[in-house]
Amino acid sequence: MQSRTKAVILSILMMGLGQIYNRQFVKGLLMMIGYAAGIYGIVFHLKDYLYGLITLGVEPSRLVKVGKLTKMVEGDHSIFMMVDGLMALLALFLFAAVYLLNVRDAYLVGRSRDQGGQPHHFIQSLRELNRKHFAYLVLALPAVAVLFLTILPIIFSILLAFTNYADPILPPANLVDWVGFGNFAKMVNLQVWSSTFVGVLTWTLTWAVIATFTTYVGGILVAVLIQQPGIRFKKLWRTVLVVPFAIPSMISLLVMRNMFNSQFGPVNGYLRSLGLEGLPWLTDPFWAKVTVILANMWLGIPVTMILAIGVLTTIPKDMYEAAEVDGAGSFQKFRMITLPMMLFTTAPILIMQFAGNINSFNVIYLLTSGDPVNSNYQYAGHTDLLVTWLYKLALNQSQYSFASVIGIVIFLLVAAFSILSYRRTRSYKEEDMIV
Repeated sequence: MQSRTKAVILSILMMGLGQIYNRQFVKGLLMMIGYAAGIYGIVFHLKDYLYGLITLGVEPSRLVKVGKLTKMVEGDHSIFMMVDGLMALLALFLFAAVYLLNVRDAYLVGRSRDQGGQPHHFIQSLRELNRKHFAYLVLALPAVAVLFLTILPIIFSILLAFTNYADPILPPANLVDWVGFGNFAKMVNLQVWSSTFVGVLTWTLTWAVIATFTTYVGGILVAVLIQQPGIRFKKLWRTVLVVPFAIPSMISLLVMRNMFNSQFGPVNGYLRSLGLEGLPWLTDPFWAKVTVILANMWLGIPVTMILAIGVLTTIPKDMYEAAEVDGAGSFQKFRMITLPMMLFTTAPILIMQFAGNINSFNVIYLLTSGDPVNSNYQYAGHTDLLVTWLYKLALNQSQYSFASVIGIVIFLLVAAFSILSYRRTRSYKEEDMIV
């Protein structure tokens, strides 16, 4: 039997045995110590956390009468047990990954021995590791941090959708249970939830399309107008129009909320001074939607304008001169030269803006808070998007499981649209041709 085969079998039986067989005694001993520590942790700690992840607790908090006094006996907290279980599961995943690396290392050293090579001693192994895998060593700690600080919360938020963690079932007084796809079925089958979900989803998609279209087209038109040869003070116009982008959006939106107030807002005050009736900007469903679209244009057009000006400066002037020789007018030059070049360059950013508008929390929540109230909706108003509805379900109503369902829907919606749309853009196709 070849050395590599023996080393692999031994390293599978116990971490470090393959390295000891390959005469790397220090490395093998350290791996065996790590293996013993890992097995100890799994047997005496991780298995309890993993069991808690499966059961989510068996004993709720309860009141116990001791003599004439009533005492609260603390029970299992389902959410804490879920988090601990996920951490244990990720730790088990890391242990398995190290175990596989141990097998791979034993195989490589054994193969080198079969070919007549000599195994490195411990110091040489460290130098070789530093020479070949320095980047992985540096990235190891950030990767572990991402695993526990980013991946774990994402998995936790997804798992909540498959539980009954919602008011009134809140720990530690109550235990949370796994319900499978029950919440998804309620979101579709129960009238009170399905009507809200369909209505909010429809407005979310409508808002995303209108908001993206208005800011994109508006930004391009403003940029084209500023860049016209006959326009003077170009720097001044660019500076003035970029001010809304420079000011924090929270301040602008809170100011607009007061400006569009139906009773004492200055906008209606100006209309009344002209002999016109004021409009219910924030209290009527239609006008509230118009208001958030106008506010989004105010905030979004400068961003597209800056981007468009940068693209316009890269278009060769020879193309416009040739078009003028052929008798093309301003509109024809814009349609045949400017717009195609703009779309080719900014298509990925346009997709990103659409995805961002689906999750446009600030504009909706700070301006209207999702209002006006819709009596047919469950915890949602006429201008609520999926993301603001999610916020209300989680923070205001403690409907965490249903909020997690909405979060999954938002992710699937944005991910599917972004991937499919980006793969259809000319820039992506031509990149594939270049590669």
